[in-house]
Amino acid sequence: MRKTLTLSLADPVFIPGEQYSAFDRFWLNKIRDERDLPFIYLTLRITFTLLPVAVLLYMPFIVGWVWWLMAGVYFILNNFVFKGPFGLMLHCTSHRPFFREEYRWLNKYLPWVIGPFFGQTPETYASHHLAMHHRENNLEEDLSSTMHYQRDSFRHFMLYFTRFFFMVIITLAHYFDKRSQATLRNKVIRGELLFIVGCVLLCFVNWQATFMVFLLPLLISRFIMMLGNWAQHSFVDESDPGNFYKNSITCINTKYNHKCWNDGYHISHHIKPNLHWTLHPEHLQNNLQAYMDNQALIFEGIHFLHIWWFLMTKNYSKLAKHVVNVDGVLGTEADIINLMKRRTRKIEQTIYTVVES
Repeated sequence: MRKTLTLSLADPVFIPGEQYSAFDRFWLNKIRDERDLPFIYLTLRITFTLLPVAVLLYMPFIVGWVWWLMAGVYFILNNFVFKGPFGLMLHCTSHRPFFREEYRWLNKYLPWVIGPFFGQTPETYASHHLAMHHRENNLEEDLSSTMHYQRDSFRHFMLYFTRFFFMVIITLAHYFDKRSQATLRNKVIRGELLFIVGCVLLCFVNWQATFMVFLLPLLISRFIMMLGNWAQHSFVDESDPGNFYKNSITCINTKYNHKCWNDGYHISHHIKPNLHWTLHPEHLQNNLQAYMDNQALIFEGIHFLHIWWFLMTKNYSKLAKHVVNVDGVLGTEADIINLMKRRTRKIEQTIYTVVES
């Protein structure tokens, strides 16, 4: 457990004044925010590495051990090199459109062309995350709410994931239908059906390649997304579940934030969903008193996967050692453990309150 009066942050921020190449300037004329230039390079790396390997898996002359070698390369690139950075790039560009208005058609490239290779069915992610999850804020109407589960139970997590995996499209379409948001409902249904039909047709070409390229990434992505959301919203104050500071967490000074665009700053993301990813460290520093007043949980040196694992193993002592105890407001290590245990308890009834930014 660390006590401190101020936070020393080493997570990525934008540093202006860099010298841009002619190639950089070409893309800067097309994107809305120069701070998102790294997204161009990530998109190009995926386009010219992962996608060609996926195509090769369908080629009839790639057989035997060569096919399995290519399949292994694809699996590693997809899940260990690009999945996290791409998923959080998709997250950032869903909140803040990537390309300028005159090039808005390019905004379809990530969700419609690259997304399916990572198991992201077109339109589903943005519709679920922006139009449902942020609106409902992990409360009763949130289809991915963690409140009614014991958040340190693996059995409860698997129930949570299974419900999401098999029911998300039906429940999401119904959610938008109830709110007379036919456009969003139809986007979700259209994207999901096109993905399914595309996979069925490709199975007639090569079912093994279709499983490796599209279906396995779908299973893994939805598991990882639910794992992440579970960790982000594992610690919920029963008496104030709509309070952003008390139903979300923040992870600082971790390599994950450098690889995945400061995704660890989940409290500030819910407070200001459109805040640029480079500004989250500054927002934390500027609002540190609010974090202290609300006994917000800030973890240092670990990220959501670690937090999920420590919860599944009920290793609260390990979690407590990574909590940043700003000015000692959280008390002793025992107090911190008790606080975390209270906030992981299954919630039967809720009181709707929202903290304004």
